[in-house]
Amino acid sequence: MSVSVEDIWQAMKNGRGNNVDWFSEQTPAAALAATLTAMANSQGGTVLMGVAGPTATPMGVRDSESTIDRVLQAALSIEPPLIIPLPRVMLLKGQSIVVVSIPRGMPHVYSFDGRYLQRQGENNIPLKPVELRRLIIERGEASFETEVAPAASLDDMNWEKAEAYAASLSGLGESDSRKLLIKRGCLAMENGTLRPTHAGILLFGKDPQRHIRGAEITAARFAGETMSDTFSRQDILGTLPDQIRRAETFMVDHLRKGVHIRHTMAREESFEYPLEAARELVVNAVAHRDYSINGNGIRLFIFRDHMEITSPGGLPGPVTIDNIKDERFSRNPAIVQVLSDMGFIERLGYGVDRVIDLMRQQKLRAPEFEETAGGFRVLLRNHGIEAKIEEESATENTVHFKGAYKGVEINPRQEAALVYLHTAGNTRITNSDLQELCPDVHAETIRRDLVDLVTKNILQKMGQKRGSYYVLKRD
Repeated sequence: MSVSVEDIWQAMKNGRGNNVDWFSEQTPAAALAATLTAMANSQGGTVLMGVAGPTATPMGVRDSESTIDRVLQAALSIEPPLIIPLPRVMLLKGQSIVVVSIPRGMPHVYSFDGRYLQRQGENNIPLKPVELRRLIIERGEASFETEVAPAASLDDMNWEKAEAYAASLSGLGESDSRKLLIKRGCLAMENGTLRPTHAGILLFGKDPQRHIRGAEITAARFAGETMSDTFSRQDILGTLPDQIRRAETFMVDHLRKGVHIRHTMAREESFEYPLEAARELVVNAVAHRDYSINGNGIRLFIFRDHMEITSPGGLPGPVTIDNIKDERFSRNPAIVQVLSDMGFIERLGYGVDRVIDLMRQQKLRAPEFEETAGGFRVLLRNHGIEAKIEEESATENTVHFKGAYKGVEINPRQEAALVYLHTAGNTRITNSDLQELCPDVHAETIRRDLVDLVTKNILQKMGQKRGSYYVLKRD
């Protein structure tokens, strides 16, 4: 953590807080150790030795080497010993100040004199039991995923899925599904009885949400740029592999596409975000979220101008916003391993670089990462796609409705139908016509989409049964 003289002056001007404190040279080592402990268990920070009083007056230290030694001794008195960068000496108004930096995302949970402390404003306060447990899990010193799930038994496991998983890994030389799940941390012995762990329930359970509240994805598509009363929503439940697949289906159905039907009637599409990038972010959220946080799930929200994925729990271990591209740490290594076995993620990399590259290839901005009060959010912006579509439309005589028609939200299949009807020479559309435009969609879904356009007063149905077709409803 590198700080400049200007940073120090600004910190002193802002006053004591979560990440800044200062002490005189005579401050007892115990008080210093308590503050170092609290900052290490929080978001890190800076401690200044040789600054006094509420007005942050630089008094300096008489012997900087001795002061540095006292700081390091205070850090080593913490349990486990707090390893920090060597303190630096800086001059403020001609006074020697010792600057102590506590990096963010320390690897352990620390205590001093038997107390686990955290920073709250300028105070060092005890961690509550639930906060301590969460921090222990977050920093990898205990694992929620490998704890036995309370009240769960082997009867709560979907053994067909477990057997299929074991069969897919037959090359590892372990064909017994129970032995394999023990190795993967999905089953564990408790009081002589084999039982599912949280990871086992999440990956292979019959009803994971009954045992782990909030282990789900809430997916929604909003018509505008903020949350409103106009939206399509789906609560995605089931095992983690099933959730990933269903979330991808939701995105395919609800992400806007640049739909082009040229004079040759060839149809081309491009999603407003690279689908692989969006899928990678969902997989990351599912694999790395904090499942010990009950009652709060992953949120996949798609808006007119951006898409955001929010997952419970802060960044794990030493991972920060600044090093997220390079640092590798997972709070759920068992879940990561099984999802990797299933082909969902790469074990050695968590896809951030890949997402950035895919966005750049589509001439979109890099993803934005943000830590929230209770979690972590990734945001993708689609700025640039509309200009690209409009430019192509001008040259190709194509039509694009940008997810809405006369103020009414439409899905990508309905958009394709309306593009078809606005193409010269097309005055009607049938179920078969739309099926040809969307060959991977079930016929019943196609029928419902056209009926929905009738309900929305956009299309009018003509004819009966097999001879029926749809035309644009005239004002």
